[in-house]
Order: sequence, then C-alpha cells, then structure tokens
Amino acid sequence: MTFKKLDKKKLESYKKDLHKLKESHVSDIKNMAHNTSSTEDSGDVSGHVLHMADVATDMYDKEFNLGLASVEREVLAKIDKALKRISEQTYGQCLHCEKSIPAARLKAIPYVETCLKCQEELENKR
Repeated sequence: MTFKKLDKKKLESYKKDLHKLKESHVSDIKNMAHNTSSTEDSGDVSGHVLHMADVATDMYDKEFNLGLASVEREVLAKIDKALKRISEQTYGQCLHCEKSIPAARLKAIPYVETCLKCQEELENKR
C-alpha cells in the first residue's frame, strides 16, 4: 500500500476534528493552570500551621496537574504538526514507512503520525 492523498472533503473533515480537539486541549490546559494556581492561594489564613500530610497532598496534586499539562502540551504539538501536514498535503502518510495510514486509525487518533505496524515497531524498540 503506497501513500494515497486524501480528497479535499476528507481533509476538511479531519482539519475540523483537529481544530475541535486542539480547542479542547487548550481549554484543559487553562483549567489545569487555573486549578494549580488557585490551590497555591488556598493557604491556611487562620495562622495555624498546615499539617505535613496536607502539604504533601497539595504538592502531589500540583505535580500531578503539571504532569497532565505536559502530556496535553505534547498532544497539542502533535495536533499542530498534523494540521501542518494537512496544509502540505501529506496528512495520512506514515512518517516512517511513508505508506497511507488507514482511515479508521486517523478517525480514532486524528493527530497520529505512524501506521499501526510502524507504531508497534517503535514501541517494541523502547
């Protein structure tokens, strides 16, 4: 199977899906940033020292949110790359073997960069 360019109608559909997905991820990142900053401001104002377990829980929550935000940013970068591939008319082409990525895979993960076979090979090398 060689790379077969997608028609304009399909490309527009994927582009629309990618923009919706991007908007959702940007919103999620903003919410995480807001939640992280609001927990910083929620210190004990009564003058009592916070319990060590409470401090540890707050730190864990902040680290967890930062980790999630990092993953969200990685997905955003992949979405931007996919949008660029649409404009370059290479969207749907595996970046490793240069064959077409099946439509079902693109529908499931619109920012996917590789076909399933190449993805499995990449994961087995790790």
